[in-house]
Amino acid sequence: MGKLDGKVAVITGGARGQGRSHAVTLAREGADIVICDIAAQIDTVPYPMATPADMEETVRLVEDLDRRCVAVQADVRDGAQMQAVVDRVLSEFGKVDILLANAGISSTSTVVDMTDEQWRDMIDTNLTGVFNSIRAVLPHMIERRSGRIVATASMAGRVGMPNIAHYVAAKWGVIGLVKSVAMEVAQYGITVNAVCPTTVNTPMIHNDATYKLFRPDLENPTADDALAAFSSLNVLPIPWVEPEDISNAILFLISDDARYITGTAVEVAAGMNASNAA
Repeated sequence: MGKLDGKVAVITGGARGQGRSHAVTLAREGADIVICDIAAQIDTVPYPMATPADMEETVRLVEDLDRRCVAVQADVRDGAQMQAVVDRVLSEFGKVDILLANAGISSTSTVVDMTDEQWRDMIDTNLTGVFNSIRAVLPHMIERRSGRIVATASMAGRVGMPNIAHYVAAKWGVIGLVKSVAMEVAQYGITVNAVCPTTVNTPMIHNDATYKLFRPDLENPTADDALAAFSSLNVLPIPWVEPEDISNAILFLISDDARYITGTAVEVAAGMNASNAA
């Protein structure tokens, strides 16, 4: 018997990386899954984004666990598209128990050199996308007086960081949004939390732009070149955590074990959080 038997979960950015890990983890605990993903390239993102083939692979992995999985191509930047995703879930499954607002992008630039498009794409995806996803599920959850929402923030939502100010701003915003929504919907039995990972072993960090961010002294740095710089972020002697580490924290937050935890941001950060103000 799983912790999530009979539950239906919507996961944005579910084609690969953390989203895929979340889908598999929740399915293993008995949930049926709906993933949505843009599954297309955004021009300001300097690494290859997920594809429809990635979505199909996530569906296969969930179905191998004998759970239902529906994949919907949708852009979290568009509120109407997110409402259409939720409407489809309600039509096919009859309810939404869990929302994981996970979709996100990264890019690098100093503020002085940042284009309007870079700023807009980041805020629209990493902050407004979370808002659009939460807003779409709330009327249904309020009506049922039940729901679990977890948004993916970041340790970059806790501290300032150079060359990714747009990313930092978005992730700080996610934490503020989560705390505010938690207060608005607590009376309906809905919990709203965030997770704040350190670097995670996914394509979002394994790309030339991120390696260059960590090793600006090198012309064409590799993952090995950036390893020490990644490790320097964390107190524990590791360069990154695995997607499954974030999934396990989320599983706790959406389970009955965390029924009285809301409005918080859980740091899965290998000790990167230890230097934060209390």
